[in-house]
Amino acid sequence: MRMSFLFVFIVFNCFSQEYPQDYFRSPLDIPLDISGSFGELRSNHFHSGLDLKTNAVEGLSVYAAADGYISRIKISTWGYGKAIYITHPNGYTSVYAHLQKTNSTIAEVIKNKHYAEKDFEIEMFFKPSELPVKKGEIIAYSGNSGGSGGPHLHFEIRNTKTEQTINPLLFGFDKLVKDKFRPKINGIVVYPMDETIAINNSYEPQNIPISANSDGNYITNKILTNGSIGFGVNAFDNMTNSWNKNGVYKVSGFVNGVLYFTYKFDSFSFDETKHINYFLDFERFKKLGQRFQKMFIKNNYSLSIVDSNIKNGILKVQPATTYTYKIVVEDFFKNATSVEIPVAFKENLIENQKQVTSGKNIKAKNEYNFEEDICSIYFPANTFYEDFKMKMDVKNGVLFLHEDEVPVKNSFTVSFDVSDFDQETKDKSFIAYVDGNDISYNNTYLKNSKLSTKVKKLGTYKVVQDKTVPKIYGVSFEKGKTINTAKTFSIKISDDLSGIDSYNGYLNGKWILMEYDYKTNKLTHNFSDNIYVKGLNEFKLVVKDKMNNTTVFESNFIKNN
Repeated sequence: MRMSFLFVFIVFNCFSQEYPQDYFRSPLDIPLDISGSFGELRSNHFHSGLDLKTNAVEGLSVYAAADGYISRIKISTWGYGKAIYITHPNGYTSVYAHLQKTNSTIAEVIKNKHYAEKDFEIEMFFKPSELPVKKGEIIAYSGNSGGSGGPHLHFEIRNTKTEQTINPLLFGFDKLVKDKFRPKINGIVVYPMDETIAINNSYEPQNIPISANSDGNYITNKILTNGSIGFGVNAFDNMTNSWNKNGVYKVSGFVNGVLYFTYKFDSFSFDETKHINYFLDFERFKKLGQRFQKMFIKNNYSLSIVDSNIKNGILKVQPATTYTYKIVVEDFFKNATSVEIPVAFKENLIENQKQVTSGKNIKAKNEYNFEEDICSIYFPANTFYEDFKMKMDVKNGVLFLHEDEVPVKNSFTVSFDVSDFDQETKDKSFIAYVDGNDISYNNTYLKNSKLSTKVKKLGTYKVVQDKTVPKIYGVSFEKGKTINTAKTFSIKISDDLSGIDSYNGYLNGKWILMEYDYKTNKLTHNFSDNIYVKGLNEFKLVVKDKMNNTTVFESNFIKNN
């Protein structure tokens, strides 16, 4: 790789629908098998690229998709793990994530940064002349780092200026993918738009059974209702194989043949991705684990894939009129599957009115500050997407703040009065989210005998003390033994409550890089860093959790080569 390079940018409007078709090559040299599609519905976010299979192994060559320069490198325990960003002269940036390692030139730059900052987690930004790359150059090797659930390459293309992420299939990658499978529709839900509307003699959202036609499309029984309704669809796409259930590309709703509502996953910004919890039926997802994509907008919100609709997708059913609501689900290759839903008006014949839910009336646009026993909760204006009745109670020091079934748009503050605690207990306390037997740490601060934290979901909270030190175990060498043939050594760490905050390893008093894989609890040091000495080496590891409880482990080994 040449270390000097004159880079000239060509600036143009990347929001145009004209994307270069032959500019980028595949980042892999094997057939593209997609295990995760662009825009796929994930927990708390839309998937921002393509997940490319690597034959279930690590270490495949990863190639620069086009000429450019490495503009950013980020090494993280979580998320993308080891990731490289290449800025190209045509106004786009390509991203390669969950890497195992980089090529030797890049690796030397990364190693120097690790040792300069004495930290595994680093982030670097580069000028055009510092790390230039050529199209087809091996930049890294595929892996399973960060939040990856198995060996694969996560690949993205972004607008360099706006950082808008764009579906790579729009850049000609569709030519490298074979997709003969039609999307599949699992289910349809119909929703009443207010508490006076009944659907098939019920005030609740209705899961409508679907039947397959001979042509592979679907139909449902007739929907009878007395007012405005909306629809949701649960669907998936097999794409490049018959077993991976990927997200769908485009969904459209038609009323009597007229387009009523549509969206497709061409691009979105990272600021928008939090809106996934309102884009889908969040309550059904939390209760049943089912992701139903809503085909209507009850309250406006800033998600670009849906806010271009002229209509809000809500069907106002009128007397003496029949409707056919048709949902068409498409993949990028125009394979399509549809379901037709007959709809007709029927007066509400239910004798009893819908039971009104008890709780505090929350208006989404308003600000609230509640005091309840030892707890206080502050909701800024626009914390929520919709109005609702919120249940809240405090018992035995535990805050029950509704259920985690209402999507939250922006953070709110939960506080506990701990004036009865002694100082040592205060210093070891944090506000935890409680889900059954699981306790999750929240970053907590203490001010005037009050513990506070900012959170983004409803549920159960309580103050927890963590006075237990982290665990260090699973050392890969025996004390005092010779390990001449070993290329690495490893050790495991864990913490039962607040979680690992920092870890620092030392050989003979010098800081060493230890890579952390949280999925296996393993820290690994590579002897190629050349920190060890011939003969006896003294090893020390210091591990702290998030409440500053500390464990120190010391041992030694002999290495003569």
